[in-house]
Amino acid sequence: MVADQLTRLRRFLESVFPERHIYVRTGGGEVRGIVLTTARQVAVCAGVSVLALWLIFCTGAMLVQATSPNPADRAAAHMEAYYERLTADRQARLNSAMAQLSDTNGALSELARSVETRHEALALLFTEAKGEPGAAQALAPAPVAALANANPLSGVRAVEQDQDRLIARAETYAKSRADRLRLAFRLAGLDPASFSPVSDDSLGGPLIDTKDPRALAAILDVDPDFAQRIQNAATDLSDVRSLTGLAQALPLAAPTLASQTRRTSGFGARIDPFTGRPSFHPGVDFAGPMYTPVHATAPGVVSFVGQRNGYGNVVEIDHGHGLKTRFGHLAAVYVMAGQHVAIGTKLGGIGSTGRSTGPHLHYEVWVDGRLQNPERFLEAGQYVQQATE
Repeated sequence: MVADQLTRLRRFLESVFPERHIYVRTGGGEVRGIVLTTARQVAVCAGVSVLALWLIFCTGAMLVQATSPNPADRAAAHMEAYYERLTADRQARLNSAMAQLSDTNGALSELARSVETRHEALALLFTEAKGEPGAAQALAPAPVAALANANPLSGVRAVEQDQDRLIARAETYAKSRADRLRLAFRLAGLDPASFSPVSDDSLGGPLIDTKDPRALAAILDVDPDFAQRIQNAATDLSDVRSLTGLAQALPLAAPTLASQTRRTSGFGARIDPFTGRPSFHPGVDFAGPMYTPVHATAPGVVSFVGQRNGYGNVVEIDHGHGLKTRFGHLAAVYVMAGQHVAIGTKLGGIGSTGRSTGPHLHYEVWVDGRLQNPERFLEAGQYVQQATE
């Protein structure tokens, strides 16, 4: 039975793919014949079919990935919803106080109007702070028990006191983070003022554009002292965003996981393992097993892939702003010159190529063509992480 089915299948294939002969005449008049048997034709057709199915599968996977929701977008939507609830909560409190003031005299109404304008100024500050790490906890509203009091004046005063508390916490939050980020730059030996500012369309507006607190007070319709405090907090928040954006472009991350490698040689003078004499070591070494993953320490463009004297297999990345990193002694390389990489992109694997006594990564940082101590950048990276938590 099986033999009959195979025979019918063979005859069907021979009818669809009959044996063909192709004759090719060369320039010298020689005629050569090529025989396309049924088996060869079936093999070619199967290969083309598999390739077509693979292309269809890859295209479908790319379409599914392109149309799937981005986790970053979901996180941003969640944060936006939080701040909308935060503003709505504060507006509800204010509305509650205003409802209790409907039957009071004009002086109390004027006080309520002042509280309302201060609330609008705080809402602008919340907009500046939206999305900043730790801002949700620092600027969280506190219960105002006095709003439930039958005395309207007590409710308004409670809202006013809560506003003072919030602006004080906003000032502390913004200034502490800005100061920490500036210190991180100094630890790396860099001046943030020398870098181009990071473009952010969400920054700006009257809170930081108006330098005169009296003019800002007139714009926001609040007292000058409150306007000054709003402006100070908004300016520091603007600095935090700019400095955070700059820090993300600097090579502050570690090139290997701490759990997989250990630092063996630091930057500067050391005893050369080959000559036994003092010599200058231009980077930091991370020892680990062969092919331990090596990662990009900041976004950039791969500027060189190949071998350099003493370094063995090397990958170099240009991060802009005059910053460059070099990864030497690699056993494997997974990127190519001209490729854009993100922080954490796998560049290659630890090896012992070039002038090396064992498997390790040699890591260098350059600024404007001059070698820098990578340890300072790694320390600054830890400080930036603490500042943004």
